[in-house]
Amino acid sequence: MPRPLTRRSVVKALATLPLIGAGQVLVRAAGAASGLVPGEDRLNRDRQAALAVLQPSARDLEHGLRLHAESLVFESYGFAPRAALDAAKFQAEIDAGASDAELTDLREEMSMTRWASDSVEKKEFLAAMRAAGVTCVFQNTGEEGSDPLRLIKRLSRFTYATDLAADICPKVVRPDDVVTAKRQGRHCLAFTTNGVPLRQQWESVRDELRLIRLFHQLGVRMMHLTYNRRNPIGDGVGEPNDGGLSDFGHAVVAELNRLGVIVDVAHSGWRTSLEAARASKRPMVASHTSCCGVYTHFRGKPDEVIRAICDTGGLVGICCISRFLGGAGDIRVFLDHLDYAVKKFGADHVAIGPDISYVSRHDATERAKLRRRADGRPAIPTAGPRWEQLWPVDNFRPKPQAEQTLAWTNWPLFTVGLVQRGHSDETIRKILGENTLRVARANWTA
Repeated sequence: MPRPLTRRSVVKALATLPLIGAGQVLVRAAGAASGLVPGEDRLNRDRQAALAVLQPSARDLEHGLRLHAESLVFESYGFAPRAALDAAKFQAEIDAGASDAELTDLREEMSMTRWASDSVEKKEFLAAMRAAGVTCVFQNTGEEGSDPLRLIKRLSRFTYATDLAADICPKVVRPDDVVTAKRQGRHCLAFTTNGVPLRQQWESVRDELRLIRLFHQLGVRMMHLTYNRRNPIGDGVGEPNDGGLSDFGHAVVAELNRLGVIVDVAHSGWRTSLEAARASKRPMVASHTSCCGVYTHFRGKPDEVIRAICDTGGLVGICCISRFLGGAGDIRVFLDHLDYAVKKFGADHVAIGPDISYVSRHDATERAKLRRRADGRPAIPTAGPRWEQLWPVDNFRPKPQAEQTLAWTNWPLFTVGLVQRGHSDETIRKILGENTLRVARANWTA
């Protein structure tokens, strides 16, 4: 009979939340690393919220945490921990009369690069990565859309950061780099963009395709065909009518296959996704989505589309966005989507693409130091949705505690939940990272 879950067993098991090194689990003595725990109160609150929902036995908890620490964890899509802004530098730009666009740009740059350039933020970054036990993140390094100048701005920031901090979190462009990072107890980022870079001069199909090769040479290894709106490739999930993959879209899929860039239809309409899967000659993905067989949402994928993706040898990454999951929007429902995908489509075609991030605990403190601008406007500009962000009305509002259960640093408890659901260690390892690595191998070696 399984041992009951007690406070003592929880404390003992949580002490093994992964500090990963050379494939071994490094067990922390209680409180010994309190200085390394990011936002300890928040982290523990989020863990307790998830444990209250899961209520695992002591055996399942301990086994799940150890399995997570030993496994290669490769997010099919997500965000590495985000750094706090530097209030002094930000305020200096405000006082110098920086425009809204300049301040927005600076805020993003700080969040994406300070983990590599600031010692305090680097410590926070590493602590969060270790708490989550993630080896590699398929990191969004390109802004939504197909404008190459917009895409390259975010790409340059992550290139700069991973170059600067290559000793702790380098960029990876080869599958074996991910395996090496795991073996060495390090972390790494694989680059994806939320769009295919296009010249948008419309002189010829060949001319429009040539920036894909350039971005591949810069390290991008996965691309969204669309965001939420229609583009020359196909239709996004926000469009009321899905016309499917265009003639040009077929050429884009062929070029991505040729270069070894993974085709991603996470934000593409259902017909566009289906036709992309039928066109692709290599395994492709919906990197961060949900199963409409569990809860119908426009950002999810119906069975027919998921089956077509799986038939390419690809996968679907289940996300941690409560309103895409439905129901209570918590870790239990998230596991329901994983269960459904495994049982319906097979363990070889399921991954986890959280689409959420950990934000430095220092960010709120730094923001509080900022003064309003001279005209009374907030220090940090607010902007309406950009063109690409077409989101149909969605009235689902999860409870805050539901989102706490899905916190990014709760990654090890996702594994505990899979253990509870009766999945074998082999299946769980596939979901945690081996499937994403397999799809990467099938594409990146082109």
